[in-house]
Amino acid sequence: MVSVSSIPINQVILLLEGAKRSGLTTELLLQECGIDVGLLNDAEGRVDKKSFIHLMLAVMRHTEDEFMGLGFGRVSKPGTFSMMAHAVINCATLEKAIRRGIKFYELFDFAIYSRLIPSDDEAIIRFESRGELLFRAHILEAVVFLTLRFLSWLVGQQIVPKRINLDFECLDDGEFSSQFPCQVHYQQARSEIVLDSRFMTMPLVQNQLSLSKFLRASLEELMDGDIENASLNAQIRGIISKEFGNNFPDFLVVCDKLAMTPQTLRRRLKDENTSYQEIKDSIRKDASIYYLSKPELTIDEIALLMGFSEASSFHRAFKKWTGKTPSAYRQELLS
Repeated sequence: MVSVSSIPINQVILLLEGAKRSGLTTELLLQECGIDVGLLNDAEGRVDKKSFIHLMLAVMRHTEDEFMGLGFGRVSKPGTFSMMAHAVINCATLEKAIRRGIKFYELFDFAIYSRLIPSDDEAIIRFESRGELLFRAHILEAVVFLTLRFLSWLVGQQIVPKRINLDFECLDDGEFSSQFPCQVHYQQARSEIVLDSRFMTMPLVQNQLSLSKFLRASLEELMDGDIENASLNAQIRGIISKEFGNNFPDFLVVCDKLAMTPQTLRRRLKDENTSYQEIKDSIRKDASIYYLSKPELTIDEIALLMGFSEASSFHRAFKKWTGKTPSAYRQELLS
């Protein structure tokens, strides 16, 4: 996979086509995003990736369509991706997340849809389109790319497919295909991501708190974020942070899920300069901050959710974590 810092101008022109179809003035959009209008006449022109992402967000906002006006009348309202992400985030495994995500999108008549085809050694995510679709190849290639990036984020590591098949000719001299972590085969019978079946049982390492942070800049993360191998810390957080409060699994249960002896897990956590107790405290801290942003919950109720039998103990712990009392922290959050 090759990292690129700029985008060819034809991708900008494609975005502007969707904007024009929605009645937007392209010159104003480009000015809003700091892109020189003159670049549209330069066949070799390029824009930096941040400006391109800014343009994508602007087109989504003005068209009120996550397909940016390119869905040929089929609109994905802003927030649809966010709702899907919330729907899958508590799934135990990647397969369950994929199935739930597909089921979610079946509720809508979108231009692109997908299905999961599992077998003993492979799992295929197949993409298809409905009816006439302008710039179908560009949209499909982008959807496949963003899907793979999102799944990788869910499990905290780069998912490398066995292969990616696309049912159209290679676009842009293969520049976009260089962004995939495996070889892309064009002019195939189907458009699909072919995964080793072992990926299906991988646990999700993300949770509601990390999702909340991710969604503040989800497009930037999917387009340009670093997806690294999940640390042991992240794997443990994925195991224990589905529920907050006093429902943390016993250390031996975590050892069993990670197929490690207690001695090995302690040693490896020490290598990462942490411990199981520190991870639990970190999750309690993050969860406390999350719940403090919910004005309908009292601080006493949050203390109970965090597993503290007395509010005073929660106050002491929270001040140790943040240097502030829960009340003061909430006031800053909600101001």
